[in-house]
Amino acid sequence: MTQSTSAYVHIPFCEHICYYCDFNKVFLEGQPVDEYIEALLKEAKLALLEHPVEKMETLYVGGGTPTSLNAAQLERLLSGLREILPYQNGEFTVEANPGDLTADKLAVMKNFGVNRLSMGVQTFDDRLLKKIGRKHTAQDVYDTIRLLEEKDFQNVTIDLIYALPGQTLESFRDTVTRALALDLPHYALYSLILENQTMFMNWVRRGKMQLPEQELEAQMYAETIDAMEKAGRKQYEISNFAKPGFESQHNLVYWNNQNYFGLGAGASGYLDNRRYKNRGPIQHYLKALKEERLPLLEEEFLSQAEQIEEEMFLGLRKIVGVNKAEFEARFGQSLSAVYGQVIQQLKTRGLITETDSRVALTREGLFRGNDVFAEFLLNKEN
Repeated sequence: MTQSTSAYVHIPFCEHICYYCDFNKVFLEGQPVDEYIEALLKEAKLALLEHPVEKMETLYVGGGTPTSLNAAQLERLLSGLREILPYQNGEFTVEANPGDLTADKLAVMKNFGVNRLSMGVQTFDDRLLKKIGRKHTAQDVYDTIRLLEEKDFQNVTIDLIYALPGQTLESFRDTVTRALALDLPHYALYSLILENQTMFMNWVRRGKMQLPEQELEAQMYAETIDAMEKAGRKQYEISNFAKPGFESQHNLVYWNNQNYFGLGAGASGYLDNRRYKNRGPIQHYLKALKEERLPLLEEEFLSQAEQIEEEMFLGLRKIVGVNKAEFEARFGQSLSAVYGQVIQQLKTRGLITETDSRVALTREGLFRGNDVFAEFLLNKEN
């Protein structure tokens, strides 16, 4: 029995589809939402039978848009999860869109122990919001934050995206200033990544859209780090900033390469060195659970070499980096025995720093994370 783990729960429904999003999602209208919730709760039961755990440290309900569910559906989902999963009182996050939250939905969340909200804001520039396919406005963000304050939700984080098509440095600076003026405990800022099978990728391929130059993207990132530091939000991961004590415990499960269940259509999980992914199309997902079986699409058992690579890719995303003693305890060999030469080369290039207890990215390394991670592939010469 695994002593502790976490769970990611996927709600694939959206009231609209953003142009940059490649997550597993469908338009809400006409979907079998109630049936999906019951199937998801059945999956949770089956998953725990197959892989019993003593306790769950964190729960994270993401999507899609979990808050596109109505209050009654949200209540069924959250009450079922609390009944089935061995979660007591860690961090319980629900993703939300500005404008989707209502007093009755927040009351349901409070009632079932949701203690953290993650809101997709992306930018405070209304023109850009329209351009990227978001349906909310900057005013919706302010209205939602006011509602959260009224209902005493204090642990709130917002996501912002930079290097958006047509985004100027001036627009970006305004967004960061307005975000920090909300005085929230946590912020996540990601550069736009073009994903396959998104509207954005199609437009770029057809020459209908241009993204900012890399130099501008790097400047936006540099200014983010400085602005967050100045505002007392400490960078603890490549894209995440928090007041001390408000770091995302669920995301740290990923970066610490720990166990978590993935529940819901298209969700991924990691249990005992096995990575797996669920079927994505909702009818395929429902069909498996009607037949009383887990909706498994694919699974991969990681060799020790693959586990070590992932430990480095994920761990180096954290500003504190990879702990040498924990690495040795986990893999039975020292970090320097596996990667001594690589670490030395990266130190020489100014991309990594090393102490007696850990290795971590330098500031320059933060800007070139993917280059650094590639060096930790054990079989990269093959």
